[in-house]
Amino acid sequence: MSGDPFADIRPYRDREVAAVLARVLDDREMLLAMARLRLGRLADLAPALLLPLVRFVLARQVRGITDVRGLQDVIKRYMDRMIERTTAGFSVSGLEQLDPQRPYLYMSNHRDIAMDPAFTNYALYQGGHETVRIAIGDNLLTRPWVSDVMRLNKSFIVKRSASGPRELLAASRNLSAYIRHSLLQERAPIWIAQREGRAKDGRDRTEPVVIKMLSMSRDKQTEDFAAHIRSLAIVPVAISYELDPCDALKAKELYMLASQGRYEKGEQEDIASIGQGITGHKGRVHVSFGTPLSGEFDTPEAVAAEVDRQIVAGYCLHPNNLWAYRALHGEAAPVPPDLYLEQGSCSQAEFEARIAALPEAHRPYALAIYANAVASKIARAATPASPC
Repeated sequence: MSGDPFADIRPYRDREVAAVLARVLDDREMLLAMARLRLGRLADLAPALLLPLVRFVLARQVRGITDVRGLQDVIKRYMDRMIERTTAGFSVSGLEQLDPQRPYLYMSNHRDIAMDPAFTNYALYQGGHETVRIAIGDNLLTRPWVSDVMRLNKSFIVKRSASGPRELLAASRNLSAYIRHSLLQERAPIWIAQREGRAKDGRDRTEPVVIKMLSMSRDKQTEDFAAHIRSLAIVPVAISYELDPCDALKAKELYMLASQGRYEKGEQEDIASIGQGITGHKGRVHVSFGTPLSGEFDTPEAVAAEVDRQIVAGYCLHPNNLWAYRALHGEAAPVPPDLYLEQGSCSQAEFEARIAALPEAHRPYALAIYANAVASKIARAATPASPC
């Protein structure tokens, strides 16, 4: 791999799968994490007895797997069970307008660390499209086994922890080159979030710096900015969760930032959020695919604005979004009549009880997580309603 400029960030290749799987199955931390995901802290009571059983079950599930596709078939079965147990329904719109043979750069809103790319991938897999290579920040790869598992599942690493400006610039250029190489040379689709870090307040906004990173691979002598953006075939994706399994955690963080000016994240807090996002109840989930960006965009800000427009338009509101908006702004708060409202699975009483269970000071921030989706729609009231 000495001649591979992307060796330290790219997903594992088929020929590497068997050796990496063997390494992961021998990692005690991984086995304990899997046991805790299923049993909680009960897994710590008798690890000497439990972990060999966990290893046996996992080894049996991946027996005979020699390539990435085989592993994703196993993951698909887990996704089926997860959707059945933790959602009240999963739906997709817009995918029928996309060419299954073309590699797109899917840029989605970012509400959940693991489930945003997972639901996008599941929609693509079910629709007969190639699954994506997933951008993931190295801040989440706190253990070697986490990095191994993510790279087995077609994830590539975004180096956010570079030691200085020069190193960060080099890492960003290499990342940009890898994304372009994947799309144009290897014909492999990409998933990337519209921003660094989740939209914890429920406001989906594209960071122009993400677009600037993508443009670093442009040859300025032969290709203008607009042509480069068209070559990437950016497709905005809006992922809508009726319920956010991490709403209480996000509300606490937002309250601390507002009241104390800072929030110190725990060492394993991101991993805990990943687990909560996977296992927590999500209500109805909808994935809306937009259309590839094809205009004459002159600046990263113009690209970001179009991604925002499509994501806000494609976002599916549920009744609890409106309840939260009126709880914050009053029952008489004006709401345009053409706002799309999906039928919900959560009653108003259940939603109000969910919010009331939080500390009183946190409740406005939890409500805002849901209400800001309505506010975004109102701000773009001229945009057609979602087709979901």
